[in-house]
Amino acid sequence: MLISFIVLYLVISIAIGLYAATRVKNTADYAVAGRSLPLAVVIATTFATWFGSETVLGAPAQFVKEGLHGTVEDPFGAGLCLVLVGLFFARKLYLRHIITIGDYYRQRYGRVVEVLCSLIIIFSYLGWVGAQITALGLVFNLLSQGAVSLTMGMVIGTLVVLVYTLYGGMWSVALTDFLQMIVITAGLLAIAWYAGDMAGGADKVVAYAAREGKFNFLPTGGLKEWVFFFAAGITMMLGSIPQQDVFQRVMSSRDVKTAQRGPVIGGLLYIAFAFVPMFIVMAALLVMPETAALLDDDPQKVLPTLVMGHMPVLLQVAFFGALLSAIMSTASATLLAPATTFVENILRNLRPGMNDAETLKAMRISVLVFTLCVLVYSITMEGSSIYELVSGAYQVPLVGAFVPLAFGVYWRRATTQGALLAVVMGIGVWVLFVASPMLNEAFPQQLAGVLAAIVGMVFGSLAPQWLPNHKGYVHHLVEREAVTGEPAR
Repeated sequence: MLISFIVLYLVISIAIGLYAATRVKNTADYAVAGRSLPLAVVIATTFATWFGSETVLGAPAQFVKEGLHGTVEDPFGAGLCLVLVGLFFARKLYLRHIITIGDYYRQRYGRVVEVLCSLIIIFSYLGWVGAQITALGLVFNLLSQGAVSLTMGMVIGTLVVLVYTLYGGMWSVALTDFLQMIVITAGLLAIAWYAGDMAGGADKVVAYAAREGKFNFLPTGGLKEWVFFFAAGITMMLGSIPQQDVFQRVMSSRDVKTAQRGPVIGGLLYIAFAFVPMFIVMAALLVMPETAALLDDDPQKVLPTLVMGHMPVLLQVAFFGALLSAIMSTASATLLAPATTFVENILRNLRPGMNDAETLKAMRISVLVFTLCVLVYSITMEGSSIYELVSGAYQVPLVGAFVPLAFGVYWRRATTQGALLAVVMGIGVWVLFVASPMLNEAFPQQLAGVLAAIVGMVFGSLAPQWLPNHKGYVHHLVEREAVTGEPAR
């Protein structure tokens, strides 16, 4: 019965995605849903995209091990990223009428920076999408009670997501996300209610978590611990900002106010609702005597084990429906984002004469190719923590793409030379710290990288200019043009 309901749900999701594909007439429809989504859909697709496997399985496992202190990256950093996007970036980017975040780098700094930052963004998606594919494999393995291997589960789940994403693009992602948000919230709330009753009441679960010190959020040590805590917080908070999946939700909005409000509301809802699976896992610690063994083996299995072993079939359907919704909504978005970035910001530079029909075909082929690459990567990384796969993915755009974006938007004197130096220094210092355990233990690698990028941006922009901007001029880009009206050569 459980498997039958899950199969039916997957079929419905595919049907909605394929129906949405009928709205796709051109690349703008495929990439940003024709810039026509209302506020409710933008909130839903933002929330559902962020609410992935790491929120249902990864973050609760971190909460059990380290308390709130261990969840600073996700949900706190991840949710605040969306708030920052809505408050500080959505309006400025929406008014540019561009399709990808890579287009901004081209307009502001030229094609070299566009290609470099686009490659950084595309590479970063391997970890995030890999986490979703890994979770899909785990779900099908649990549902089949081991009859379907983790690898085969990854293949099955990937094919389901690929079908509707390949044809419908952002329209399919948006409409399926709307359904999936409803399933996520309703399913997890019902399970939390039941789990609280099993544990003797919600007050007992909260009191138990407090006694165990799970609500301690801030560091209790010295300066070094605070530095590492800060670095963990900004990894997703800032590293997720220069990402195509976030940008697509902004650009898919029907007007600028929707583009601003959607990410803010979606981000706040995400932070609030992320506590629900944490609550359920704490209830599991009171209900299941076998929890200690699971914590030693794989904390990510605590929540599925509670549902499978101690809840009625209806709630099992609700849980796995919610879990699959969370995973598929994130996976579909993160398959589409790098594919559109590749076509718009890399392939178009190699083949500048492509018409709209050729571009749309290239986007669909890119979705297929990237999906196969991620599937191979996920199978190779089998056994890795979902939470670590996600958090590690955002270090690359943090050190390589965030500084050129933020300084480009808010600092008039940012130049092409400064942006290139920021990318080179940010990535270079980060790689140096990754390769040196001694440096990495002394100072967080992602913070070292982003600080180096800032130094590179400021020094490269204020120093004498040797590299031309996208117009072919060597000067301080916006400031000189704004003052004189005639750019200096």
